[in-house]
Amino acid sequence: MAVYTIVETNELQALLEKYDIGKLISCKGIAEGVENSNYFIETDQNKFVLTLYENRTKEDELPFFFNLLGHLHNEGIAVPKFIAANDGSILQKLAGKPACIIEFLSGVSITAPTEKAASSTGKILAKMHIALRNYNETRPNNMGLEAWHEMFQNCSKKDINAINKNLYDLIYDELRYLNKYWPHSLPKSVIHADLFPDNILLMDEEVSGLIDFYFAATDLVDYDIAVTHAAWCFSTDGTIFHQDISNAFLRSYHTINPINETSREYLPILLRGAALRFTISRTVDWINTPVEALVTKKDPIAFARRLKYYTNDININQILKFDS
Repeated sequence: MAVYTIVETNELQALLEKYDIGKLISCKGIAEGVENSNYFIETDQNKFVLTLYENRTKEDELPFFFNLLGHLHNEGIAVPKFIAANDGSILQKLAGKPACIIEFLSGVSITAPTEKAASSTGKILAKMHIALRNYNETRPNNMGLEAWHEMFQNCSKKDINAINKNLYDLIYDELRYLNKYWPHSLPKSVIHADLFPDNILLMDEEVSGLIDFYFAATDLVDYDIAVTHAAWCFSTDGTIFHQDISNAFLRSYHTINPINETSREYLPILLRGAALRFTISRTVDWINTPVEALVTKKDPIAFARRLKYYTNDININQILKFDS
């Protein structure tokens, strides 16, 4: 989540007239995240989230996300509902951008994950994967391995190494490695692909909601485990690995949706891929985010450090002992 597009009060008030959700009391931009523009809005009836879809989210793909969350909601997964206007429509136009209003879920996001929160996250991720086994809609992952190459090629070596003098070579070498070893034949389904702590809502360290599905796509189910592991099991800057949180997350996932031997064999590669994905995307955003955007820029080196950790066989062996 972030704010790239400024919404004027009169525009928002006009939008709310299309709904039966009350009169506007307040509106506040959400700086966290990097994908779309988001606001907390409060009316005299309730609280909501307003999302304006920016360049990475294509308007013709939005029905996929609407249907996905509808399916998960029906399967008992705690996800927010899209609010329909009085005419039944979900998608609107606001400030020249596609927009929608989404249910506000209670709960808080944490910046320093705990074992209990990680355990609860492992359980809900496993339940979500099970719930999506019978989901038939698909969406290509436009942030998958092929896209990493394209994003990397679109940044100059000079700009990348301005962030860190070794960053270009690290990304280049890892892309070559993953091209050779990526396990394309593992089971696929729709995955969240971005389940960071700020996309989990918690109450008393138990998950009360999953949010921000706009990277969701059809890809390797085990890759979703890897992304969540990379997001949860390190300090924010990537300098410290938390073995206890790793064990709690993987053990809880495994209890609900067992991680078989084939998945264990390829998990080290997928962990490297997850770390590289965010190293590259954060590099691109670091270079290209407009100065005036209300968005918190995220350091790509934090995930470059994760990547280096995952390339160490001793570290990987410890990670894979989660159920021993």
